[in-house]
Amino acid sequence: MSLRRLKLPRQWWKPSRQWVMPLAMTVAVLVAAGAITASSLILVTHRKHHELAMKEVDVLGFARSFMTTFTSLDPFHANAYVDRILANGTGDFAKQYRDKVNEVLLNVAQAEPTKGIALDAGVERWNDDGSASVLVATEVTYKTPDGKQTIESTNRWVLTAQREGDQWKISSLQQVI
Repeated sequence: MSLRRLKLPRQWWKPSRQWVMPLAMTVAVLVAAGAITASSLILVTHRKHHELAMKEVDVLGFARSFMTTFTSLDPFHANAYVDRILANGTGDFAKQYRDKVNEVLLNVAQAEPTKGIALDAGVERWNDDGSASVLVATEVTYKTPDGKQTIESTNRWVLTAQREGDQWKISSLQQVI
């Protein structure tokens, strides 16, 4: 006598489970697709924020460096000072600076040596053309002609930095009063 499995008739209180595995696989595929989509969106957003942060760090570093150079006068090297400023200028700023280069040279040559530092800087806004408006706080320290007194002056500047090739240049510079 061989053992045969008895096949019981389907009963209404014992539902068939043939649909469970396909449903579980479908749910698993949908969950995996959702997780991949969410991860992709988060990655793209993270990359955009990272690129903007790196761009901001780059422009702020340039703005601080430029303002330190701009506010540090050395009357013994006035020509080099003017050349450094012109090398970092573009647009209206460079044009206005070139137009007044002799006046600037005379003023720098007659001035007392100053030491300028950029205290802080922040991007005010990004313009549609890719330039950045940056607010920079500077401190300028110099001695009186008799050398007895040290004077410190704190100023705020708004500059517009424009990217040209692989470097930033100043297209506008205004002192905020």
